[in-house]
Amino acid sequence: MIVPGVSAFRGKRVLLLQGPVGPFFWRLAKDLTQAGAQVFKVNFNGGDWLFYPSGANNFRGYVEDWPAYFESILDRLHIDVVVFFGDCRPIHKVAHKIAQSRNLKIGVFEEGYIRPDYVTLERFGVNNNSLLPRNSEFYLNRSTPLIQNPIHVSHAYWYAALWAILYFFVAGLLKPGFKHYLHHRPLTWLEAVPWLRSYWAKVLFAIKEQGVLAHLTGKLKGTYFLVPLQVNNDAQVLAHSDFTSIVDFIEKVMSSFAQHAPAGTTLVIKHHPMDRGYHDYSRLITERENELGLQGRCIYIHDQNLPELLQHAQGVVVINSTVGLSALHHGTPLKVCGHALYDMAGLTYQGSLADFWRTDQQRKPNNNLLQCFQRYLVNYTQLNGSFYRRLHPEMSATGLSWNTKDNLVSAISSSPKWQEGETAGNYI
Repeated sequence: MIVPGVSAFRGKRVLLLQGPVGPFFWRLAKDLTQAGAQVFKVNFNGGDWLFYPSGANNFRGYVEDWPAYFESILDRLHIDVVVFFGDCRPIHKVAHKIAQSRNLKIGVFEEGYIRPDYVTLERFGVNNNSLLPRNSEFYLNRSTPLIQNPIHVSHAYWYAALWAILYFFVAGLLKPGFKHYLHHRPLTWLEAVPWLRSYWAKVLFAIKEQGVLAHLTGKLKGTYFLVPLQVNNDAQVLAHSDFTSIVDFIEKVMSSFAQHAPAGTTLVIKHHPMDRGYHDYSRLITERENELGLQGRCIYIHDQNLPELLQHAQGVVVINSTVGLSALHHGTPLKVCGHALYDMAGLTYQGSLADFWRTDQQRKPNNNLLQCFQRYLVNYTQLNGSFYRRLHPEMSATGLSWNTKDNLVSAISSSPKWQEGETAGNYI
């Protein structure tokens, strides 16, 4: 267990790059400053500027100019630690490579591996870039503290929606000031439309899908395979899988199910709630149903209760979503089709997708291994809190519970990546 928590940044010169939409990085700077760090920031568009309006460097150049600009910032400000949200964004990939070449410490925030009560902070990288070992014995042979009960994060969706609408509106408004910046979504006020559409779609699907959950957990209990989709432009999909898109994933899963799943089983495809306002796969799924002869064996759903779906599923198929961890928590057999940090023998099915559909070849996760893995994950990579709303502002400027749930933040001040034959714990 790490004792210093945020105080590990004391005496460090920290550079913040792009954070999650909203004021989180502005608040993080206050936490770090109070801990004794000197904090600097780079903005890349008007949305970044909105939530960090003073004391930041505004990068306005072409993407080709970014490496030299970043190097000059590191030199001029004598940076020790570089911190950003997500390690697959082009600007962050470049920054990561340069920082690593200079032996600087790197801290990467990401959405919580365990949701909704945590956010992720890891040294070096997250998700498939994480330093966490993929070896079952590592976790089984470690003595890790028990997980303390976290403060529950509730009703963060509308905060996230508000920050996103403001972020994209101002980014569009100030586009002339950052005209060379490229984002993974259009930087205009029109980005508010999908969020509003998402709200109405939620209401509509609540009406259209009445009785679906009762049907799945009743008559179809234990006979359906759940396929939770991810956001269409999720870096997890684009960078940490062999799929070109969510459409590609849907088509391959449906084709495999049609060819190999036993009669009497059903495929349940669940839309991602954060993608509700952007994409609708109804036509695609209906067309493939007809082509593959799956009429009556495929159900497309949206906002049904996920824990109940996981609890009553025969199996779950994901690319690399954190829903996979929830499936393991419910003891549901899981097949990972991408690259995930929890995809290891004893937790997930290691055979082919074709074989996974056959009930006699499925394996439930090893509960002892799961408990050891989750304890390690929470204690050393997770912080209790949310990027979008503060748990209790009096706890810290970010509202994160820094002192009750420490993590790899202290490892930012310690050592490079653990080597084969050593344990990551040596550096914690």
